Amino acid sequence: MPDTKQQSKDKDSSTEADSKEAEKPSPVPSRRRSRWQYLAFGFVALIAFIWGGLEVHDRLAYVHEVDARIQTNLITVSSRVSGWVSNISASLGETVVKSGVLAMIDDRESQLRLAELEAQVSGIQAERTRARADLELVNQQTKSRLVSARVNKNAAKVSVSSLRPQRELAKRELKRSQKLFAKRVISRRQLDQSEARHERIDREYRLALAELKSAEAKVQESIAERAKIQVMEADISVLQQKEAEYNAKIRSQALDFEDRVIRSPVNGVVDRVFVESGEYVTPGQRIALIHDPTEVWIEANIKETEIRKVRIGQHVEISVDAYPDKMFKGTVKSIGDSATSEFALLPTPNPSGNFTKITQRLPVRVKIEQQGRKFRPGMMVIVKIDVSTPDSAAQAATNKNK
Repeated sequence: MPDTKQQSKDKDSSTEADSKEAEKPSPVPSRRRSRWQYLAFGFVALIAFIWGGLEVHDRLAYVHEVDARIQTNLITVSSRVSGWVSNISASLGETVVKSGVLAMIDDRESQLRLAELEAQVSGIQAERTRARADLELVNQQTKSRLVSARVNKNAAKVSVSSLRPQRELAKRELKRSQKLFAKRVISRRQLDQSEARHERIDREYRLALAELKSAEAKVQESIAERAKIQVMEADISVLQQKEAEYNAKIRSQALDFEDRVIRSPVNGVVDRVFVESGEYVTPGQRIALIHDPTEVWIEANIKETEIRKVRIGQHVEISVDAYPDKMFKGTVKSIGDSATSEFALLPTPNPSGNFTKITQRLPVRVKIEQQGRKFRPGMMVIVKIDVSTPDSAAQAATNKNK
């Protein structure tokens, strides 16, 4: 029995020794494993070196901005008049042409007001026509009266001028007859004849003189009647001014009537409609929001520490989040002269002097050509501005774009 136990112990010890001997690695596989480790390390180092070189080149040759957006001129179409919306022709995403109808506002009251003003103008025109007819009639009547009065005045003047020397002659003959009668040269009868002739001619002269004064008075009266023409012309001018005033009101009312049809100012796309049929709108209230899909650009806010590298005309690589599998090209169109913080609604004054310095950004506009309405306002894009472009090449590109 003791020999059996000893033999089993010897077996166990020999088995443990064999297993330990088997666990020891052979020297050749160990060398192969070290070689593969070196190769893997070298490959990783090469990839890291290439990636680092590309990253350094990318940072030196490009200015990046990941928070850029596609922008356009969003046009807010508003109402210039108040009233009930009778019809909405525009809908979200619909393509509209310039002067195309977007909405209509009830125009019944405006149309009635326009008809009322036109009727008032017609009445003023009729009154002005009658006033002109009266003016022409008065003009003809007073003109003939004035001519007749002037003829009578001239006749009276001739009569007075012809009787004046006869009166003087009769007066001298009467004096001579009186002297001769005093000397008993002529008879009483001859003296009486001289006195009668003098009185007759003197009476005729006075009558002619009275007729002359009457004719002069009638001439003045006719001239005064002619003054009515000026008064009537002034009345006609007042009617003309009133007609012009009402015509201006008609044009204003016609503009009000026309403004009740809301039209698109440009060829574009409807982005949003703010009202529905049956709503009451007031002047200045928004009706719709539209934009021209052909006029788009990219607005990128570049850090002030990198803006010195950017030049107008430099090439830009554009990646649109909506189309990640495609790259687009663009050029720098303009560079803002003020930081975006200057346009903030809430300014950040610093009277105490304690502040945290924040890198400011300046807006840079990138020109991009629309491609089948792929680019829509508000889309996020990533831009890479190639700042390695020489200034001469950038200037040449700028001149070409102009």
